[in-house]
Amino acid sequence: MKILLTGCAGFIGWHTAKTALNSGYEVFGIDDINDYYDVRLKQWRLDDLKKMKNFTFQQVDIRDKQKLENIVSTFAPDAIINLAARAGVRASIENPHIYFETNALGNLNLLALAQKYGIKKFILASTSSLYAGQKMPFSESLAVNTPISPYAASKKSAEVTCYTYHYLYGIDVTVFRYFTVYGPAGRPDLSIFKFIKLINEDNPITLFGDGNQSRDFTFVSDIARGTLLGLKQIGFEVINLGGNHPYTINETISLIEKYLGKKAKMIYKPFPQCDIPATWADVSKAEKILGWKPEISLEQGIKQTIDWCLENWDLVKNIVLKD
Repeated sequence: MKILLTGCAGFIGWHTAKTALNSGYEVFGIDDINDYYDVRLKQWRLDDLKKMKNFTFQQVDIRDKQKLENIVSTFAPDAIINLAARAGVRASIENPHIYFETNALGNLNLLALAQKYGIKKFILASTSSLYAGQKMPFSESLAVNTPISPYAASKKSAEVTCYTYHYLYGIDVTVFRYFTVYGPAGRPDLSIFKFIKLINEDNPITLFGDGNQSRDFTFVSDIARGTLLGLKQIGFEVINLGGNHPYTINETISLIEKYLGKKAKMIYKPFPQCDIPATWADVSKAEKILGWKPEISLEQGIKQTIDWCLENWDLVKNIVLKD
């Protein structure tokens, strides 16, 4: 199978591309290598992928319709996995336009090409942020019509456009709502990477809230495995991929302290209005349809992430963090 995978230099994109290549797929990866966070980490992931056979890369922004069409018409993929996105809840408030241009219109560009070139399988990466204000554990059957950030709203737009293209053109679509993904070579704008780096450097952590907010942390290898299982023909489905076990931020910090052998220094700031206090995925649908359930516990995942950070400290120590 030939896969066009967008966002391949991103955290989830890198792991998914690598898992696909190891499973015998041919992957054409694209990424715009934007500077939302330190591009040295993106380049490290990309260099890792370039060592593998059956991988091709081109630097392309999914907003560029002509360049996308050139790739699709030449490569002729069997499936498109759209993992390219502008991420970050707080940053989306500062620049909402780029979020809609990439997450909504960029996704539309890919769907239109799938329709034009007869590509019958499409996977979209969506987000647990859509569940703001809903009752936990979050089930896919819940109405998600009250997004509280431009990021969540842009992903909702992408989801409903996927349904439109499924309905009109018969494209088989799997929409995955990912829950707080972490792991080796993770995003430096997210908590676990930042906490590991700052604690190991004896620098203080800035915590938004009191640390009792909880997240359903999901290890990236579980996410990559689930995403590729979504290549099967299922019609149109929205499916949660999550750890099915929320942990508080304080519990997470304690695990990092345990495996680093160091104590965190804390700075507390108010909890942001655009964030949600807790997430918890109901993953029964993923198990029923895909035979998927999470395998890596938070303790195992934290240890693996710390091991990677320490093994690659020459890279990690130079990564610039952002709030």
